[in-house]
Amino acid sequence: MRHALGVEYDGSEFHGWQRLGRPGADAARTVQATLETALSFVADRPIETICAGRTDAGVHGRCQVVHFDSEVERDPRGWSLGTTSRLPADVCIRWCLPVAGDFHARFSARARRYRYRILNRSVRPAMARQYLTWIRAPLDAEAMHAAAQALLGEHDFSAFRTVHCQAPHANRDLHAIDVRRSGDEITIDVQANAFLHHMVRNIVGSLLEVGAGEHPAGWIAEVLAGRDRTLAGPTAPASGLVFLGPLYPRDCGLPDEVTMKAMAEEAPT
Repeated sequence: MRHALGVEYDGSEFHGWQRLGRPGADAARTVQATLETALSFVADRPIETICAGRTDAGVHGRCQVVHFDSEVERDPRGWSLGTTSRLPADVCIRWCLPVAGDFHARFSARARRYRYRILNRSVRPAMARQYLTWIRAPLDAEAMHAAAQALLGEHDFSAFRTVHCQAPHANRDLHAIDVRRSGDEITIDVQANAFLHHMVRNIVGSLLEVGAGEHPAGWIAEVLAGRDRTLAGPTAPASGLVFLGPLYPRDCGLPDEVTMKAMAEEAPT
C-alpha cells in the first residue's frame, strides 16, 4: 500500500533533504535518512521515501510531501504518531493518508511554493533568527516586487541556476512572485511548476541588490534574458528559506494545504 506524508522540519542542522553516503555514524545528517530510519522502525523493515522537492542544507520545510510503499498493516494514525515518536525534535509528521498506487510525490505535483523572510532593520535578530535573513541596509520592497514581475511565466532560468544543478534543462514556469513588507520584515513568496537548484535563493539575492538601490528594477529582466549566472546577484543565505509545500490536483485526496484550488486547476497551461 502507498501512503503520503506531510513532513515538517527545521533544516538548520540538516545537510539538506537527500540521503548522502552510506548509513552509519559517518553519514551526513539529512532529513530523508532521519525520516526513513524512523519509518523503518515502525514498519520493522526498510522503508524508502520519495519527496516532492529536495531542499538544500539549512532550508526548512513547512509541509514537504513524501510517499512510501509498505505491505505492513498500520493505520495512518499509527504511521504518523509512531514515526514522529522516533524522530528528533526538529522533524515531525503532520499527517499521513493512504493514496492511490499511481500517486507520486514528485511527478503528481502541479506546483511548488517557497517563502523567503528577511528582517530589514539596523539591529540583528535575537528571536527566530534561524528562520530569517538579516539585512541591515534599508531595502525598497516595492522596487523588489516590481522587478520580480519580469520573472513571471515560462522562461529559461539559467541566470538563477547553480553550476551544480543537475536538471536536464533550465525552463521553468513561474506562476507567481510577491514581495511585501510588514514592519521590519520583508516576505517573498514564489510559486512555480518546479525549481532549479538554488533558483529561489539566487532570485532573492538579485532582488536584494535591486532593493538596496544597486540596480534599477529593469535589471532583473536583463539578467533573465542574459541566461548567465555570473550576471545575477549572489546566492541568498539558506536560513530565510522555507519550502511551504507542493500542490496537487484535488483528486489526489490530500489536505487542502497541498491541493490546487479549482480555478488554478482549470487555468490554461
